[in-house]
Amino acid sequence: MIPGISSYTYTWAVGVPGSLPAKPLSAKALVDKACELGLNLVQIADNLPLETWDTEKLSVLLNYADSRNVNIEMGGRGLQTEHTIRCLKTASFLRSPVLRMVIDSQGFEPGLRDIVAIIRELLPEFRSAGIKLALENHDRLKAREFEKIIQDTGSDLVGICLDSVNSMGAGEGFEEVAKILIPYTINFHVKDFSIRRLSHKMGISIEGTPAGKGMLNISDVVKKLNETGRCNSAILELWTPPETNIDATIKKEEAWAKESVDYLRKIII
Repeated sequence: MIPGISSYTYTWAVGVPGSLPAKPLSAKALVDKACELGLNLVQIADNLPLETWDTEKLSVLLNYADSRNVNIEMGGRGLQTEHTIRCLKTASFLRSPVLRMVIDSQGFEPGLRDIVAIIRELLPEFRSAGIKLALENHDRLKAREFEKIIQDTGSDLVGICLDSVNSMGAGEGFEEVAKILIPYTINFHVKDFSIRRLSHKMGISIEGTPAGKGMLNISDVVKKLNETGRCNSAILELWTPPETNIDATIKKEEAWAKESVDYLRKIII
């Protein structure tokens, strides 16, 4: 399994709506971050939507990544047929072996039958491109629903991008989610977290931590994924709680990224 970083490792630096840095992190700068951390893989997702770029701009990025010996994985959001094909063509251009997709997007929350129908319609395109579709478990659907989607599509070209926190938004703990979805996982989002009770005791808070500092048993997940032989990459994502200003937040995010990669080297590399 190959470790890598993501545009969601540096979410604040890339830019969060309402809290944009003076100079947002670019895709080329993300490639540089990977090199600085001693990694050769970046997943560029929907917060840096490469499917909106023209061929000339993509060529510049690809050549730059090649010059730095960094591979790119493509990520998108919104499984509408036309949009997914656009993301797939971008993934093919960038020589990405997988296309990680979040199913939902603004105004688009399809039911299970529609999701399966869309994927089946797209399978010839994925087969022709030689790329696998990695569906990320996100807040709305439960693990068994993702399992049903994979089973009903009936193709080894379709798998799961396993995120270690997202399913809590659907009321499910990660251990149960992992038991169900690890057999289908082809891409792993390493996102460590902590859970604490609020000071007034009337609720809990889920926050991100550097990898190895939270409640996620990363080594156990990696071991189980290695046993399946299907998951080829582990991508670091961070839920970095903000500081009082964007510059301090980005500095914290940078420190967390370095600390996390140092930890992942002990587990994955």
